[in-house]
Amino acid sequence: MGRQWRDGRGELVVHGNGGGPAVRVPLEIATSYRARTRGLLGRDSVEGAILLSPANSVHTFRMRMPIDVAYLDRDLRVIAVRTMRPGRLGMPRLRARHVVEAEAGVMAEWGVREGVLVEVTT
Repeated sequence: MGRQWRDGRGELVVHGNGGGPAVRVPLEIATSYRARTRGLLGRDSVEGAILLSPANSVHTFRMRMPIDVAYLDRDLRVIAVRTMRPGRLGMPRLRARHVVEAEAGVMAEWGVREGVLVEVTT
C-alpha cells in the first residue's frame, strides 16, 4: 500500500524526541517528477523541510547551501541522516523510499536521527 501524497504543503511530525512532545515542522511535499527534480535547487533557504517521494538518493549540484538529508523507509522510520555540502552526490540507500531535506544543522534540533519515526500530515 503506497502513500498518496500530492505536491503541496503539509507538516513533518517528529516522534520520539527524547520522550518530550512531538516536534512539528512546516513541510513542502514534492511527489511529481518536476517538483522532485527541482527540490531545493537555486534556493538560499527553506522554511522547514521538503519531502521528496519516491526517492532514495539526492545530489547537491547547483545548490547554494549545505543541507541535512534524512532517508526514510516505507514506514517513515529514519534510516540515516547526513549533512551534504553543495556539489555532492549522495549514495542511494536501498531501503529508503522517501527523503527529507532541510538546512544543515536543523534536523539535530528537531530530534531527527536514525531510528526515529516521523509522520507526514497534509
